[in-house]
Amino acid sequence: MSQKSPADTTVIVGLSGGVDSAVTALLLQQQGYRVEGLFMRNWEDDDSETHCTAEEDLADAAQVCRTLGIPLHQVNFSAEYRQQVFDHCLQEFEAGRTPNPDVLCNREIKFNAFLEHALRLGADLVATGHYARIEHGSGGAELHRGRDTGKDQSYFLHLVREQALAKTLFPLGELEKSEVRRLAEDAGFDNFEKKDSTGICFIGERDFAEFLSRYVASEPGDIIEPDGTVVGRHRGLSFYTLGQRQGLGIGGRPGSSGPWYVVDKDMSGNRLIVAEGHDHPALFADGLVSDALSWINTPPQTAELRCQAQIRYRQPAQDCLVRSAADGSCVVHFDRPQRAVTPGQSLVLYQGSHCLGGGIIRQARRRQHQADAVPA
Repeated sequence: MSQKSPADTTVIVGLSGGVDSAVTALLLQQQGYRVEGLFMRNWEDDDSETHCTAEEDLADAAQVCRTLGIPLHQVNFSAEYRQQVFDHCLQEFEAGRTPNPDVLCNREIKFNAFLEHALRLGADLVATGHYARIEHGSGGAELHRGRDTGKDQSYFLHLVREQALAKTLFPLGELEKSEVRRLAEDAGFDNFEKKDSTGICFIGERDFAEFLSRYVASEPGDIIEPDGTVVGRHRGLSFYTLGQRQGLGIGGRPGSSGPWYVVDKDMSGNRLIVAEGHDHPALFADGLVSDALSWINTPPQTAELRCQAQIRYRQPAQDCLVRSAADGSCVVHFDRPQRAVTPGQSLVLYQGSHCLGGGIIRQARRRQHQADAVPA
């Protein structure tokens, strides 16, 4: 953390064109920092809709900088994004897993490429509009949940390295979203009512399956129940995720008593496994196996750790026991079975508000009778 006074500290804010990063710049300026903005282009393709959205975001970022009287830099990280985020995501989709590109983008782009570029521009620190908090203790910069529990984004930041957090400010960590919009309106920002961005960053508001089909081949196969009964056809396992309800094309079957959900994928047999009912037992797992964990601060010195975990964004933290395995992976046992434990998604560990780190889910650990339910 910089030891300079705010007046002698240059902070470059990653301005996305949204209201959160705009208010981040406003608050830092009010706190006396020398503030500059930087607009990142992280995705480019031949889609005119995407291009128009980026230009609108740039215009909003420029209006914020004019209002605050600060410079606006621009940089294009689309090549880095394709190589370090998008290509990895395609590999995961092709393997039947469901990746979380926002997590990888934060580690590789926003808190690596952006940070390094900002330092070259003369920044002492960087800042973003994430709803999270950084506390500095004996173990270095710690990542903590944002005060607004409905907007807390620490889940997406769990792979950011401690060295990067030490050079980062999150001014929105103490605020509610409603307060952020009020501050933006009072400041005269045009984007104070702008809708929050949703969906995967490189897909945006477009149809997911249509976009993915440009890059991943479709390999149709059977949709089956856990007992092996064929109930339909899928377009390719890459296009589905565990817990998915929409887009299965098997609703309204005779004798059907409720909606169908994806409960598993048989990769070797190219079969999508579904079951009826939101709370079908096949959707639940007692635990999971993850790839090697990434710890933000000093790793625990014990083989077992009691903590809380999230396996999806905005999920309430779940009590669990984490055990390290000899191959560097970890096994997590939940106190209560969890729904739709999805390979490729993030396991994020907490102790209270403190985000410890996390890893990528490799597989769910189900009760034995559930694992044996699908015929070979």
